[in-house]
Amino acid sequence: MKRIALMVMKLIWIAPFWFARLCIWGKNDRHTELEKYSFLKMVTTRVNQAGRVMIQAHGIENLPEKMGYVMFPNHQGMFDVLALLECCPHPFTVVMKKEVSDVFLVKQIRQFLKAQSIDREDVRGSVQVIRQMTKEVKEGRNYVIFAEGTRSKHQNRVQSFKGGSFKSAVNAKSPVVPVALIDSFKPFDTHSVEKTVVQVYFLPPLYYEDYKDMKSVEIAALVQSRVSEKINDILLSQGRQISGSA
Repeated sequence: MKRIALMVMKLIWIAPFWFARLCIWGKNDRHTELEKYSFLKMVTTRVNQAGRVMIQAHGIENLPEKMGYVMFPNHQGMFDVLALLECCPHPFTVVMKKEVSDVFLVKQIRQFLKAQSIDREDVRGSVQVIRQMTKEVKEGRNYVIFAEGTRSKHQNRVQSFKGGSFKSAVNAKSPVVPVALIDSFKPFDTHSVEKTVVQVYFLPPLYYEDYKDMKSVEIAALVQSRVSEKINDILLSQGRQISGSA
């Protein structure tokens, strides 16, 4: 990946210090969630700049003022979380697949953010993760969940959102925030180091009163449709086709 190599080359002089802090802060509770998030946000912004990636954020005013909400973006690739870390003003943590949770650097970030890893084949373990997430969201933690379950192989085309991904938000009666990512696949999934723009759209949230009478699969379908429609509208306004479509 040429862009990752570019990021490393430009930041090699400071990266060991950042990594050391990531490991040390991740192993203790001496720092607040806001302090940790501010540090990671700073590092992420520097990394994105080094990789010639610009993040354009829209709709930040749609984010709930009260903490304890769950964001549901479409999933395009490894860069998605970096885009959200740079532009989201509120601390959040993530849910990741167990298969990647112990990968170098991902593991350290997971520990740093106290993120949840979930094994979709382990039903009992998944229930425990959902319970823990519900508890934390009720206590005011924000989460990012990729409801497609895996990244799209069709670039800006959105896959089906899975109803089970919404259970923790429903149980916590928390706001559900649809998030539309555009061109987030480009930084790491193309063989280029050209300047790249990734667009992030925070859409108006669904509050508990909006979805309390809906099944989780219905909530998933509604959020998916809003994300997909936003992406389609933006691409059409830019005179572009939906990536991955004929």
